[in-house]
Amino acid sequence: MNITPVQLALQTALVIDDDEFSREILRKNLQQFGIGDVTLAGNGREGVAALNGMSREPDFLICDIFMPDMDGIEFIAELARRHYKGGLILVTGVNLEMLEVAREIASMNQLNVLGCLIKPLKKELLGQAMGLSQA
Repeated sequence: MNITPVQLALQTALVIDDDEFSREILRKNLQQFGIGDVTLAGNGREGVAALNGMSREPDFLICDIFMPDMDGIEFIAELARRHYKGGLILVTGVNLEMLEVAREIASMNQLNVLGCLIKPLKKELLGQAMGLSQA
């Protein structure tokens, strides 16, 4: 994908992860890729509130599967209800089988799943999933 720095600066991302360290690493990585606006949320409920507060839906959404209060599977259902059209990246550090189940649920709901990644996330794999770096 040939995206200019100006185009990247206009793109937005929402990161939903209950681990504060993971959120901050993802923010840093996304900013290093040139994403101009990165919003963070600590669980699915905060993610819904963040979506409601955004002027437009994010271009990229990175969502952990296992979180308290409202997990990634429940959040995927909310994205499907909203007909989210951006790119979705699912992550987990715990259960690979549930990551695959989440991918299948998202795909069945016509969500644009760009990738499923294991924590700790490798910046190169994140960039590849987002189409921002070479394989």
